[in-house]
Amino acid sequence: MEKTIIINGMSCRHCVARVEKALNRIDGVEAKVDLATRTANLNLSKPVSDDVIREAMDNVGYEFTFKES
Repeated sequence: MEKTIIINGMSCRHCVARVEKALNRIDGVEAKVDLATRTANLNLSKPVSDDVIREAMDNVGYEFTFKES
């Protein structure tokens, strides 16, 4: 399963690294963050609730929205 999120406030490679690290810490998530589009593509190897993703992003201080498919 795949989810895409749109991230507000990312402006540098450090931001990308921080977000990727936070998302990749979630069990079952492999994240790839793109600074140019300010998005993260999440490949999920098992079900992961939106609340878990939200908590990880809150912990690193970034707001986001889920991109509609």
